Amino acid sequence: MTFGYGRVEIVAALINYTTLIVIGFYLIYEGGMRMIDPPEVMGWTVVILGGIALVVDTLTAILTYSMQKGSVNIRALFLHNLSDALASVAVIVGGSLIILYDMRWVDPAITIGIAIYILYLSFTEIGGPIRTLMLGSPPDIDNEAVVEAMRKVEGVADVHHVHLWQMQEHEAALDCHVVVATEGWSKIEEIKSAIKKRLKEEFGISHSSLEFEHEDRAHQNADLYGHGNASEKEKTNVQGNAERA
Repeated sequence: MTFGYGRVEIVAALINYTTLIVIGFYLIYEGGMRMIDPPEVMGWTVVILGGIALVVDTLTAILTYSMQKGSVNIRALFLHNLSDALASVAVIVGGSLIILYDMRWVDPAITIGIAIYILYLSFTEIGGPIRTLMLGSPPDIDNEAVVEAMRKVEGVADVHHVHLWQMQEHEAALDCHVVVATEGWSKIEEIKSAIKKRLKEEFGISHSSLEFEHEDRAHQNADLYGHGNASEKEKTNVQGNAERA
C-alpha cells in the first residue's frame, strides 16, 4: 500500500451512500405494498419508539455536525443521522395521526416520503466519493489555471500529459511532462523548484511528479491531459532525434 490508507474514508463514504440508496428503494417498495394492503399499526408503540429514536438520532447528528465539513465520510454519517432524525419526527407525527384519526395509510406514505428524501441526499452526495475513486481532478482546482501557471515559469516552453487527481480528500496530486526551452535546460533543478513552489502556494498541490523533455526532442502533438501519445511517425522522429543527439 505505497499510497497508504488515506482513501479508506472515501471508500467508507461510498459504502455508506450506496447502503442508503439500497435502503431508500427498499422503503419505497415496502411503502407501496403497505399502501395496497395497510397493516394494523399500534399508534402508541410507533410514537414511543419514534421518540426514543429521535433523541438518539438528534444527539448523534449534533456530535457529527462539527466534524462533517472536514471529512466526506463523517459528512455521510451526519446526513445518515440527520435523515434518521427527520424520519423519527415523521414517524411520531404519523403515529399521532393513527391514534387520533385511525389514518393507517399515513404510515406507508411517511415511509415513502422518507425514502425519497434519503435517495435525494444520497444521489446528491455520492458523486464526490465516486469522482475521487475514479481519479477525477479535484473539483475545487481550475485545471486550466494550473497549466497556465506552470507554463509561465521561466524556462518552461510547454507542458503536456497532465494528470490531476486527489490522493486523499484534502490532498491533491499532479504529474506531467514539462517541455524545457533550450536556454533553460541547464537550469532544470531551478525550474523544477519554481514549478513545485508555485503549485504548492497557488493551488495547494503538495505532491507533484515532473518529467522533463528538451524542446528539440519533445513529444509532438501530445495530448494536454491524460497519457495520449503522438503518432507512430512522430515517435520515430523523436527517437531518431534523440539518437542523433
